[in-house]
Amino acid sequence: MKRSIILNVNGAARTAEVEPRALLAYVLRDQLDLTGTHIGCDTSQCGACTVLLDGRAVKSCTVLAVQAEGRKITTIEGLAPDGGRGGRGGLHPLQQAFWEKHGLQCGFCTPGMIMTAVDLLSSKPNPTDAEIRHAIEGNLCRCTGYQNIVAAIQAAAAAGR
Repeated sequence: MKRSIILNVNGAARTAEVEPRALLAYVLRDQLDLTGTHIGCDTSQCGACTVLLDGRAVKSCTVLAVQAEGRKITTIEGLAPDGGRGGRGGLHPLQQAFWEKHGLQCGFCTPGMIMTAVDLLSSKPNPTDAEIRHAIEGNLCRCTGYQNIVAAIQAAAAAGR
């Protein structure tokens, strides 16, 4: 039995028809066409599906869509200065830093890493390397070896100061 819900995604109200068991990750991707939220494991192990829910990083494969109703959801598409509405506002400082510091290779983990880093920098604007590594523990990368990811987060933190 489906139910209509309204999700506040990237600053816009979006309606979705969902079953009570529908996971937020799938609703974002399949109904709202926000494919930057990647699904890598379906078991909350990889972090590729990380989004911000009321400003905190959560793995959207662990959240029911109905649980997110009435809450503020931010996806990787919503980080751009234009709020993900397709304008030419440029990149978010973390997106720019990942580009400049080569914090991505295949790019699959990148949206989740960036969303986790947004949460980290909101509470710790000047994190140490150890704090960054601890924050991204739940986000797996099979390509980079993490050093450039840490450097990118440090660069974004420095740009924000």
